[in-house]
Amino acid sequence: MSHFRYSIDNFIYKNLEDYRYIEIDGWCYSKTKSPSILKYYINNNEFFCDYDPIRRSDIYSKFKKEMDNDFVGFHIRIDIMEINTFKLIVQDIDGNTCTLVSKDKNSLKKIESHNRIEFGIDLIERDESNTYKVIGWAYSIDQKEINLEIVDENDDVVDISKQFTMRPDLIKLNKVDEKNAFCGFVITFPIEKKKKYFLIFKSQDQLFKYELIDKTENKSRLALDYLRAISIENLSKGFLYLKNNGVKRFLYRLKFGPSKGLTYQDWFFLHRIKEEELDEQKNTVFSYSPKISIIVATFNVPEKYLKEMMDTVVHQSYSNWELCIADGSTNDSVEKYIKDNYQIDDKIKFVKLDNNYGISGNMNKALELATGDYVGLYDHDDMLELDALFEIVKSLQDYRYDIIYTDEDKYDDKSRRYVDPNFKPDYNVDLFRSHNYITHFFCVNKRIIDIVGGMDSEYDGSQDYDFMFRCIEKANSIYHIPKILYHWRMHPLSTAQNPESKMYCYEAGRRAIESHYKRTGVKATVEMMPKPMYGMYHTIYSTKDNPLVSILIPNMNHKKVLKTCIDSLFNVNQYKNFEIIIIENNSTEKEIFEYYEQIQKEHNNINVVTWNGQFNYSAINNFGAKYANGEYFLLLNNDTEMISKDALSEMVGCCMRSEVGAVGAKLLYEDNTVQHAGVIVGFAGYACHPFIGIKNESNGYMMRARINCDYSAVTAACMLVKKSVFNEINGFDEDLKVAGNDVDLCLRIREKGYLIVYNAFALWHHYESKSRGYEDNPEKVKRFECELDLFKSKWKDIIDNGDPYYNKNLTLTHIPFELKTD
Repeated sequence: MSHFRYSIDNFIYKNLEDYRYIEIDGWCYSKTKSPSILKYYINNNEFFCDYDPIRRSDIYSKFKKEMDNDFVGFHIRIDIMEINTFKLIVQDIDGNTCTLVSKDKNSLKKIESHNRIEFGIDLIERDESNTYKVIGWAYSIDQKEINLEIVDENDDVVDISKQFTMRPDLIKLNKVDEKNAFCGFVITFPIEKKKKYFLIFKSQDQLFKYELIDKTENKSRLALDYLRAISIENLSKGFLYLKNNGVKRFLYRLKFGPSKGLTYQDWFFLHRIKEEELDEQKNTVFSYSPKISIIVATFNVPEKYLKEMMDTVVHQSYSNWELCIADGSTNDSVEKYIKDNYQIDDKIKFVKLDNNYGISGNMNKALELATGDYVGLYDHDDMLELDALFEIVKSLQDYRYDIIYTDEDKYDDKSRRYVDPNFKPDYNVDLFRSHNYITHFFCVNKRIIDIVGGMDSEYDGSQDYDFMFRCIEKANSIYHIPKILYHWRMHPLSTAQNPESKMYCYEAGRRAIESHYKRTGVKATVEMMPKPMYGMYHTIYSTKDNPLVSILIPNMNHKKVLKTCIDSLFNVNQYKNFEIIIIENNSTEKEIFEYYEQIQKEHNNINVVTWNGQFNYSAINNFGAKYANGEYFLLLNNDTEMISKDALSEMVGCCMRSEVGAVGAKLLYEDNTVQHAGVIVGFAGYACHPFIGIKNESNGYMMRARINCDYSAVTAACMLVKKSVFNEINGFDEDLKVAGNDVDLCLRIREKGYLIVYNAFALWHHYESKSRGYEDNPEKVKRFECELDLFKSKWKDIIDNGDPYYNKNLTLTHIPFELKTD
């Protein structure tokens, strides 16, 4: 019995007049979990294979009882001269061996290829709109240009959308060399049913035709695919799809089978700028064409990282740039490489430092080289998209923003994949005070730097965070480009992959926030959040003078529910300067009126006022506000209960800031899953709570369920609002009796220039049923729909243009904070 499991997925023997090689893809592991090596024999001469193991989670999921890790894949490329026989053998530490491949001269002759066009197909897929997507790579060994075409079975050329991409993953696997890095492609095109389609690879003197097999056509496996895909998560997604799209579209969707799970990398390649668009950008003439200085501090950076970092600047579609490099390396390898490979013009400025001055000092040395109008911060092992600078300059044509930043992702150096996209909101001050969500790509007007100075070594490790704070404090405005234009490389020594490797960075970040508060006159302290939330911070704002808070609670019957709420305000709450105004509306039960009398006798800060009209949430709260004496109103549902003793003080501290109009809380269902953690406006044409149903300790997208941040709206089930602001906007819109009145209130507060803050540390229970619908009879449904129509007409702009605290790349129809794929 073999001690090994293995599979050879691909074996290529390329035999050209001036070039020969063997390429093998596959996987192998020892069933005894013993360390193993691969070696090969050419004409009976032994050689050891030098390769980087590849993660194969698909193999691990099938045989994990026999395996201790999933790095069992391999890609081997062997340059050869004359060859008669070839063997590939695996051997474990105990001496057990197994032959994986054995080829003699005749079998090699049968499979040898003379084609100089190299290519690979990663994905062929058809979506429900009958559009093909083909992702792959291709290049010519002799560096001749390759043209890609799609033809149908009649050899008629098909109109396609085509884009080319950089493929550092293939370089890592030795499938391509660095000069062919931009060999990736993504092709999309509409198809006709039952037609065959072919991908044509054509160079100056060669042509290769590849049939595209529609893998979604295998209907016999459809039922099995659905059975395999059944899970609570997928059932929930299915019901949400049915709710949002209707029965007809739901049934239409079923015939395509369960979602294959479009990966982020697939999405990224589909949305990456196309080659023809880059060409157009290169020929674009802007009325305002500022020079952008990109500053980099290099330190013993590996050559392959250095090349990718520099190449993605050199090949930018916008040409008015300079790359300013200050090198603090302990050797001259960086200097030598740059001099040998980038002697193009004066756009690359390089200085070899006499000492390593630390990250701040080295960046400042690079900054001294900068002569541009704007300065962009760049790390020595990261990569830019080729349209990054073009997009920045494009954003400056109508208004000269002092600061521009972009979306970003990470490039996992181990798995060679683009992962972990950070689709950011427009400038979100409370999110930025909670963690450095801006990071890359950050570009700032040089005039601002001249005012605030460069990096401060006191904050090394988070020097860019401190630098950004100081720039933001002086900036006229900040603009966000919602495109992935920066790739942050993850490798074992990077903070991106190993957070615990640089704990000092997070402490420096905490001090950077506190210094920001001191400069801006904000009374607050900052706590660094514990593992696994390193790099996240909790700001505790001062509640100096403890202003009076008027708590407005509309109520009808439900003594037990109301009592739970009231008791928590007295027994849990540590913020004591408050009054409670219960707005009685149409109760019929004797016990509730007895309870009113009781609590007013027990507490001199409770006042019960009576609303005699029909139920109208907006009018009821406006009525109650007339009896309020506080500087702040806490709009509170009767079915809430304070959990954290500092919940109200957290909200008050936030709301006391001059720029804040209202503050929302984190509301949990009885089972401690999330009911409210902010509101996204425009979702499904109205609004939604993004993190419903996740556990209290779950992070949500980019940690936003666990940290303070700004939203366009929060729920009035628990909302603190300044009395002055409430009066400035004339309270609730009483035409919105039930639906949308709290979101409308927040949007009108935003119109006046105030912030709406979600405070993740103000914890309350909200005992509203998870399954409760909005309305339960035709009359109420009609009223609800009319109010939604009114809301949509009032706020058409934000619904059409997008919530600034969301991101246009994220869905508005399915599950919040998921990729938009339709």
